[in-house]
Amino acid sequence: MKAELITRFRDISPTGDGIELVIWRVPEPVPPTTHGYKYRLVYIVGGKRVVGFDNERGKGDHFHLNDAEYPYTFTGIDPLIEDFLAEVEKWKSAN
Repeated sequence: MKAELITRFRDISPTGDGIELVIWRVPEPVPPTTHGYKYRLVYIVGGKRVVGFDNERGKGDHFHLNDAEYPYTFTGIDPLIEDFLAEVEKWKSAN
């Protein structure tokens, strides 16, 4: 099986603000994860990532808030997107 694109969505304004979501189903889990997805979801303000969820090789599932990084428990695609959007809304409310 080859990697299969699940979704790719990008809405970035000329000022550099917006969101981008890229989710792939992959034939082998990205170490150290055990699920079969590779993903990157980001919210950008002024050209800088302020919220991000990804599963980088070697780091596993995690999320970024401003300049801090936190572990994330991946339970599925729908919860991932919901969690990302909830963090974006929290960030917007606080800023």
